[in-house]
Amino acid sequence: MRHNPAIPDIISRRQSVRRFRPHAVAPSLVQTLIDAAALAPSAHGRQPWRFVVVDPGVPRQRLIAAMAQQWEAHLQADGNDATVIAQRIAASQQRITDAPILLLPCIDTSRLDHYPDAHRQQAEYIMAVQSMGCAIQNLLLTAVYHGLDAGWMCAPLFCQQAVREAFDLPPHVDPQALIPCGYMAQPPKRRTKRTGGVLRHDIPNTTP
Repeated sequence: MRHNPAIPDIISRRQSVRRFRPHAVAPSLVQTLIDAAALAPSAHGRQPWRFVVVDPGVPRQRLIAAMAQQWEAHLQADGNDATVIAQRIAASQQRITDAPILLLPCIDTSRLDHYPDAHRQQAEYIMAVQSMGCAIQNLLLTAVYHGLDAGWMCAPLFCQQAVREAFDLPPHVDPQALIPCGYMAQPPKRRTKRTGGVLRHDIPNTTP
């Protein structure tokens, strides 16, 4: 049986980093991350993922502007005061702006199976979301392997149309997340992880 002792270490070292050093990341390494994501398992083998590499400068500012207005409206609707709203938006914008790499993972719904009933179609889309999660996890762990760190921001889910318009994406491409990535400048505060979370354990106790 093949065993790589580095894998548990890579998993344990992955963390959600929000502050990065201003060091450039080689384009070949960006491609390595995307290639690793594309090796993930996918339901029905459809590989529905697409990755937009968001360059610094104008492309990111366009994305920030597209997302900020809708997020501000959501925060106001939640009853947050103006100071809290401004602080949260500024922190999120800095995280997007300062990352050496910013990736926008999307689901390409044109690659999915299509059914005549809503129930199976919903299940098909959920499977695509699960596949996308596997791809992103591949990307995050590969980043750690190569000495990088990253985060996972779900903000595009709350303003998909605004993000589509910012990059002129077709309607069958659904933005799912933002992945800022680079060389860590500040370690995040690590939360205690739940272990197991098993509801029922039916595996017999056997001796190797």
